Amino acid sequence: MLGLLINDKEIKEMEYLLKREMDEILFDLGDDRIDHIVKRAMEERYKVLFSLFRRVASPGECMRYIRKDKSNKIKGQR
Repeated sequence: MLGLLINDKEIKEMEYLLKREMDEILFDLGDDRIDHIVKRAMEERYKVLFSLFRRVASPGECMRYIRKDKSNKIKGQR
C-alpha cells in the first residue's frame, strides 16, 4: 500500500482532471461507431479512474458517476 500527501488545491485539481476524463469516456461509450473491444478497454479505464475519484470526491459527486453494470439489471428489464 502506498500513501500520498496532497493539499486541498491538489485534491480539487485531481477531482477536476478525473471528472473530465470520465466525462469523455462516458461520451465515447455512447458512440456506436466505436468497436466493442475498444469500448471494453474504455470501461476498464473508467473503473480505474472512478476508484481514484472515490478517494478524493464527495459521496454526492461520486453518485453522478456511478455506472449501472449490465449484470446488475433487474430481471425483466432490458
